[in-house]
Amino acid sequence: MRTVFIQNGQLVDHARAIQTDLVIEDGVIKQIGKIEPAAEWQVIDATGLIVMPAFVDLHVHLRDPGFTYKEDLQSGSKAAVAGGYTTLNLMANTNPVCSSLDIAKDVVKRAKQIALCDVYQCVSLTRDFAGNDLSHLDELADDREQQYVKFVSEDGFGVSRGDVFYHGLQKCQALQRTIMVHAEDHDFSAIDMAFAEDLETIRDIYLAKKTGIPLHFCHVSTQVSAAAIIKAKKAGYPITFEVAPHHLALTDETHFRVNPPLRSAADRAFLLDCIQNDLVDAIATDHAPHTASDKEKGAPGLVGLETGFSVCYTNLVKSGLISLSQLSKLMSKAPADLMNIAKGTIAVGEIADLVLIDVEQERTIEPKNFYSKGKNTPFSGQKFYGEIIKTIKAGKVVFERADKS
Repeated sequence: MRTVFIQNGQLVDHARAIQTDLVIEDGVIKQIGKIEPAAEWQVIDATGLIVMPAFVDLHVHLRDPGFTYKEDLQSGSKAAVAGGYTTLNLMANTNPVCSSLDIAKDVVKRAKQIALCDVYQCVSLTRDFAGNDLSHLDELADDREQQYVKFVSEDGFGVSRGDVFYHGLQKCQALQRTIMVHAEDHDFSAIDMAFAEDLETIRDIYLAKKTGIPLHFCHVSTQVSAAAIIKAKKAGYPITFEVAPHHLALTDETHFRVNPPLRSAADRAFLLDCIQNDLVDAIATDHAPHTASDKEKGAPGLVGLETGFSVCYTNLVKSGLISLSQLSKLMSKAPADLMNIAKGTIAVGEIADLVLIDVEQERTIEPKNFYSKGKNTPFSGQKFYGEIIKTIKAGKVVFERADKS
């Protein structure tokens, strides 16, 4: 592999922001500092650009297998790198449901052949999301070396039976896997969606307290749920949580169906306060592509891989709420740590998964230009700052904005 030299960029990760150069050899960062490039090196001029660790998304739906008319591994991987992501953690609500290690292996191996981003696949907590059978989880004992599966999740469903969830926690602890929780008590979904999220969140926090077993809460969207989680974290319980860009940017005044729904201005303000005070563990897109027809029929969800950074940068950094280094932590280092993978930082010896960004460039969101098959976004026509110029995976340019050098 050729030596790659990135010159004159502003390097920003969770720990620092410096104007300097870096050298990549065999996909790994070898040098950082002002360096004179050799004639044979591939030079990337990053003048005027930010160089950040590529983003890591804990929560993505790529609809493969079974719903590939909405998205597939190829289109989803292209959307990911166009948005600056090189690592994805996929949810299990496919067809068939990913309730076996064989399905997970197949997805991960096919994504590896595409070679645009690294993919990990969740396995459902209960078999086929039926809410009762946990026996398939025993297969994860055979995944200790490869780690195709980082998390177990009943995403989109939750587990209504507390005893099943309790035994699932015990199984996952023995298998060294963390459960990702979609907190929603479906008995109350038709009555009050905020109450449905809060009630199940509080139940699951109590179970985590009772057992001491780690839990990760997905797309937390209400003040009550976030406050309860933060209180438990401060008490020392092994709980983490993510928030989604759309819950940080929008309120229920925007009429667009997602699950959890867009919340009140007070809920959004509380989440922003949590971000500012370093209380949120990660930002994850919950990328959920649908066809126009499915959205018209009421399917909840939006595509987020190609808008995630711009929405977060504009609402969090451009607004002065947090620094770019803090955003790098939320979108790269922290999710990488939660997945227990060596990514998310710029340092000698680290894998060269990087993204070059023009943060001064204003962009208009045009869904017709998305690489994703899904065009379902509430941000259509809106303007944000932060254009992804290049995405680099293991030293190789896997995405380059066509109109940029």
